[in-house]
Amino acid sequence: MSRNDTGIEVVVRDNDVEQAIKALKRKAARDGLIKQLKSKKAYEKPSDRRKRKQRESLRRIRKAQARRARRTPR
Repeated sequence: MSRNDTGIEVVVRDNDVEQAIKALKRKAARDGLIKQLKSKKAYEKPSDRRKRKQRESLRRIRKAQARRARRTPR
């Protein structure tokens, strides 16, 4: 299982196609490919894109703060 210039590559071992499909879906999700495809389904207005980016940023910040709060004993 490796990634080359043409995209994501998954090796099928012992004719276990189901396992290979799972691995492909995992790699695509980890690469952000699925999220990118969903976002490209329809046109997104620049103002909506800015709002979405801001929401995502706030979500990341809150998650990081929650992780820090859980790690530090008080």
